[in-house]
Amino acid sequence: MKNNNLLSLLIIAVLIAGGYFIWQTVLQTQQSINAPFNQVNAANQTLQSQMSNLLHPTPTIIPDPVTYINEVRALARLETIQYSIEKVIQGETSQGTFGFLFGDKLLFIAHGTVIAGIDMEKLQPEDMRFENGVLTVKLPPAELFIVALDNDKSRVYDRETGILAKPDVNLETLVRQQAEEEIRKGALEDGILEQAQVNAEAYLFKFFAALGYPNTIFVEDPG
Repeated sequence: MKNNNLLSLLIIAVLIAGGYFIWQTVLQTQQSINAPFNQVNAANQTLQSQMSNLLHPTPTIIPDPVTYINEVRALARLETIQYSIEKVIQGETSQGTFGFLFGDKLLFIAHGTVIAGIDMEKLQPEDMRFENGVLTVKLPPAELFIVALDNDKSRVYDRETGILAKPDVNLETLVRQQAEEEIRKGALEDGILEQAQVNAEAYLFKFFAALGYPNTIFVEDPG
């Protein structure tokens, strides 16, 4: 009886080992069959990636490792107002009857920042006078400190180049320069300097009061 049990266990072990061997053989055979197809798919994906990089190349930016510092200045600027301005600028060359052949036109959406305030470095000792408990201050006139395009938001919205023309490499640069000028003009026309002066006086009034001069008046520079 004992011999019969051992024989049964031996048969079961042989059957399990045989099944495992058959399963491994089938798996290796399947992998061998799929190998050429996998290689073709991998090659096809590589080719697609190369074609995509060729048709839509990613720009490579390589800054010069050397930095030149031309000037360092100490500033005492009191920034009192900031404008964020959007302007649409159109630039074009060779427009007219044959513009569709030789012309180049682009539509640029410009976002810019204008910051104004008072340059406190221009405030001299003789510009401040304290008499009879009153502090009289002659502030320098407000001025623009920063006029700059926001490159993250500014963009070329549309561009049309003639059939026989090449894009003008300088057109976008000229449009950007004009956009910055228009942003500056827009801020000035809206009264940014006047508001910067008012804000500066309001801030400095509180500042002088904290220093012990609660009665402060501001006068304009007659020059």
